[in-house]
This record gives sequence, C-alpha cells and structure tokens, in this order.
Amino acid sequence: MSYSQKALDQLERGQLDEFKKAYASALRHDDDDTLYNLAEELYSLGFLNQSKRIYKKLLERYPDEDDIRVNLADVLIDDNKNDEALTLLSEVHQGSEAYVRSLMVAADLYQTQGLFEVSEQKLLEARRLAPDEPAIQFALAELYFVMREFEKAISLYLDLIKQGIPEFSSVNLVERLGVAYANAGRFEQAIGYLKQIHSGDMTPDVKFETAFTYLQLKDYKPAISLFEELKESDPQYTSLYPYLGQALVAENRLEDALKALQEGLGVDQYNEKLWSYAADIAARLENESLTETYLKKGHDLNPDDLDIVIKLSNLYVKQERFQETVDFLADYVGQDNVDPQLYWNLAVSYARLEKYEQADRYYQAAVPYFMDQADFLKPAVYFFREMGEHEPMMKVLKAYVKVVPDDMEMAEMLENEQENDF
Repeated sequence: MSYSQKALDQLERGQLDEFKKAYASALRHDDDDTLYNLAEELYSLGFLNQSKRIYKKLLERYPDEDDIRVNLADVLIDDNKNDEALTLLSEVHQGSEAYVRSLMVAADLYQTQGLFEVSEQKLLEARRLAPDEPAIQFALAELYFVMREFEKAISLYLDLIKQGIPEFSSVNLVERLGVAYANAGRFEQAIGYLKQIHSGDMTPDVKFETAFTYLQLKDYKPAISLFEELKESDPQYTSLYPYLGQALVAENRLEDALKALQEGLGVDQYNEKLWSYAADIAARLENESLTETYLKKGHDLNPDDLDIVIKLSNLYVKQERFQETVDFLADYVGQDNVDPQLYWNLAVSYARLEKYEQADRYYQAAVPYFMDQADFLKPAVYFFREMGEHEPMMKVLKAYVKVVPDDMEMAEMLENEQENDF
C-alpha cells in the first residue's frame, strides 16, 4: 500500500495525526502519478493546503503540464487566491489540451466575482472549441440563469435534456427548466415540467416557483396547497405570504387570507408591503379599524410609500375625517412625483371644511388626471358651479356626460348650459 493510500485511509478513520505522518511520507516516497491522484482526492475532501502543496511540487517538476496548472488554479480559487489563480490560467495557451478547461475555470471565477460578461465570453470561446461538450453547455445555461437571461438558459437546458441528460452536477435540469420558464413568464410550459417533480423532492425555491406558476395560471387550489406546504416546512420564507394571501382571496377565503398575512407579519414585521396588503384584505372584510391599524404600521415603517399614504388618506376621506386628511397630507403635496389622488383627497377635504380657495386649487390640480372617472367629475361639476367658475365647470361636465351618457340630469344640465352660452 502506498503512503498516499495510507493517508486517505487514516483520514477516513479520523486519525489526523497519523494522516499527517503518512502525507509527509507520501511527499517523499510516492511516485508522481500517485501524488497527483492524492491531490485530487484531498481537494475533493476540502484539504486545500495539502492538495495545493502537491500540485505546486508537481508543477515544479513538470512546468509544461497544463492539467496540473489548471488543477492548482482551481485549488487557489477555493482558497481565495484569485490573482494567483488567474496568473496560472493565463499561462495556458490555446494549443494546450487543458485550454478549454482553463476557460471554464476562469469563467467560474469571473462569475463568482459578478463579472458575468467576462464569464460569458470565456464560456462562449470554450463552446466554440468544444461545441458538443455538455459541461460547457451546462455552465453556460447556469450562467444565463444567474444573469436572468432565461430564454437563453431554456434553450441550453432543453438541448441537454434532449441529449438524455436530465441531471448534471447534482442539478435536476427538468426542475431548472421549469423554473426558467416560470421566470420568463411562460407559465404553461413551466408547469409542464414543474409538476413532474414530487413536492417532497422540491427545494423551497422550486416549491415557491411552482406555487407561483399555478397562481399565474389561476389554478388556485394547487397553488394554495404548495404555499401552505412551504409555510409549514419553512415559515421564514417570507415571500410566500402575499402570494398565499392572493390565492386565498381569489378563492374568496378572505378570513384565511388575512390569517396568512398575519402569520407573515409575525415572521417579518418590518415589511411595509405585508402591512399594506393585510390592510387591503381587512378593508374587504369591512374592518376599518384593523385596516387603519395596518396602514399606520406600514406608514411608520416607510413614510415615503405613496401607496400606503393614498390608502390611508382614502380611508380618512371615507370616514369624513377631513381635517386629519389635510394635516396628514401636508408633508406630501409639496414633493416631486405627487400622486394626483392626493390632490383629489385634498380637494374634497378642503371643500367639506369650507376652505374653498384651497379646495379650488386642488380641484384644478386634479382635473387633468381624472377626466374619465365619474366619481371625481360629478362632485367637481357642482363645486365649480358653486364657485361660479363656468369654464372649468363646462370642461368637467362635458367629460362626465361622455363617461356617463345615461345620467339624464347631468345631460340636461349640459344642454341648458350650452343654450345659455348662446
């Protein structure tokens, strides 16, 4: 038995002191092929320093052996010695049998550094040189998957599956293909692959994607089932809760939807979007007190979330809390990118507070945005008429009659006003 084999046997038995002695003896006495195999085994077991030492020793003896150079670069990358690794890889020239593998190792390194375009260039060059190599197709597919270029990834995964390769490097390609289709918005194709995977074999991410795909297809029962399974196995998977709520709402299970959102808030109480969506469901259940509580929680977390600001001010207007509306919106109306709904809410509130000058200002500001909304136009008609503002009154009156032509009272008013104009 070689010293290398003894070293591996002692590692397997957990005898680290004996391993160190056998390893030292292997370096002195074992032949180079045996040492090369030992370096590969040690690398696979995570003994980077020992593997690196052997590869460096062999590279000194065989400076033209690029396989050793690429293997050493691989070890150096895992040891966070990226610059040293790239120097070694740059020494492998195109005529070398190890050149394609050097490109793949370099691509992997650049990908981990977030240099996706450089990684892509390396892999495309490797594929040009070895177009039928599945490992290159897989690496390129995985890169495109990470880059969210899902259509490119789909093409490569499909090609591998057609070659009879349903799995590569412990990655289920059927699963990957389904997720890629889902992320590309091609839900019909996605579900055809994803439903082939038993739910017990799915990772949390794949279970989420499968449930989400069923949701997009409006197939709510399997979506709910998978979201519920994911919630039970991984309650910290916070992304699931709003979508579970959405599926339950679609099934008209509003109480269950609110409970799901409340469970989500128990896990992630700092997510203003969860508070906002929980408020939406509470509103549908006509629980205005709970709606306000949830909106205020969301607003406290992110006062700049205009969606929450609008919902809260809408609630105040509905409850005829007009002074609160004015006070609440004071900090927002002077900002850039103000939502015109705030103008509408302020116009109504100031009018009801009999502060007509301010109401007029906000009605005038709101008019261009709501010329197709009857709920805005009809009160605006009466407001401008009371203010004696004939031109804006006629503008919104004409718009209202166009939107609601069967409102005979308003049609008659328009006809009378037009006759008076003559």
